[in-house]
Amino acid sequence: MDFIMKTLRYRIGKEVRPGILDIDKNIRDASSLVSDWDADNIHVDKLNKMKNYDISSLPIVQNNDGIAPCVCKKSIGKFICIGLNYSDHAEETGMEVPPEPIIFFKATSAIIGANDNVIIPKNSEKSDWEVELGVVIGKEAKYISEDQSQDHIAGYCVVNDLSERAFQLEHSGQWVKGKSCDTFGPIGPYLVTKDEISDPQNLSMWLDVNGSRMQDGSTKTMVYEVNFLVSYLSRFMSLQPGDIISTGTPPGVGAGMKPQVFLKPGDEMRLGIEGLGEQRQNTVSV
Repeated sequence: MDFIMKTLRYRIGKEVRPGILDIDKNIRDASSLVSDWDADNIHVDKLNKMKNYDISSLPIVQNNDGIAPCVCKKSIGKFICIGLNYSDHAEETGMEVPPEPIIFFKATSAIIGANDNVIIPKNSEKSDWEVELGVVIGKEAKYISEDQSQDHIAGYCVVNDLSERAFQLEHSGQWVKGKSCDTFGPIGPYLVTKDEISDPQNLSMWLDVNGSRMQDGSTKTMVYEVNFLVSYLSRFMSLQPGDIISTGTPPGVGAGMKPQVFLKPGDEMRLGIEGLGEQRQNTVSV
């Protein structure tokens, strides 16, 4: 039996414990195997050593108080985002596909669990959604080639790269101001190890707001693909286990609509990526 398909972190009261989702979608308590899904335990070498473990011997979690971020927040040294990386999204925004990847950062303080509430920031009028494929690094990468990238990936997860467009685009400076508001980085619900995803460039992805389909895309239209991005980033900075790369969004964001549509307190977002699970967030005021 394969050991790992989907790793997750669940809450019991204020405590966060490591879990594994089994084939029947039961959460298995993995605390006898790892202290947490942190940088040490999502390292590709550690994951490979666990592959032959029979997870059916782990106890089923009967009740929990919610799903925490799929990677321990303290282990996420960098939350790297790629801008305008879908040709159809670039077209809807009226911007050209960049000749090289646009790189920006999202503060790690923005990270929350997949189903936690999203807080609309004070003075926000243009909070927006973006379903994205997240790549979780599992081995240090420095100056690696494109064909080495998979050796450095632990797995994949769903990211909602929430953005406040006025903060991002109408206040001078870098995009990070509109990307880093508290709760603007839901990740999970789980990390799916790379061996479970045969082709990260052929995954359907979607996002609904209040039951209406806003985004309906595929990683097929990604301009710069996963393996290229990992290699490209490693030219400029070392990538460490726990780092997350959010690889861009397909069309259907609120800023691209005519007229534009933005989030307000009381909205509900549901989003998912094929094979990686689903998220659900309610928006609340500060």
